[in-house]
Amino acid sequence: MGAEQKLGNMGVVTARLEDVINWGRTGAMWPMLFGLACCAIEMMASQTATHDSSRFGMELMRASPRQSDLMIVAGRVSRKMAPVLRRLYDQMPEPKWVLAMGDCASCSGVFNNYALVQGVDEVVPVDVYVAGCPPRPEALMNGFLTLHDKIRKEKIGKWS
Repeated sequence: MGAEQKLGNMGVVTARLEDVINWGRTGAMWPMLFGLACCAIEMMASQTATHDSSRFGMELMRASPRQSDLMIVAGRVSRKMAPVLRRLYDQMPEPKWVLAMGDCASCSGVFNNYALVQGVDEVVPVDVYVAGCPPRPEALMNGFLTLHDKIRKEKIGKWS
């Protein structure tokens, strides 16, 4: 049964503005590359034909923060890199989201020392955490779907 049969002769579809905007945001998300360690290899593997993250609307991985709305932090963040990460986050247009990929980005993993940030959430607000060392591309895809669910529930008032 197609849409033509459900509509009948009316030719009108109604939807809430929030639902349409959030649907558009989830279907055309442009992630920014921020690969810092071994998790970056798995992030790159999610773009291959085997996993194909373009089916989630993430066709291009951007290197520019001004063209991105999702920052994927893949790997451990050093204290020297933290200000750069924050500067790139501040340059991203609103609305923007952050996905912490791997144990190192989430809580610095096995590297518990003074030179590393003990979780990227000390520097930027994180929306979704993807666990694993390194997490498989399938886990990153699950993180994308979790982020999509979060975006679909957002209200217009949050954006302003």
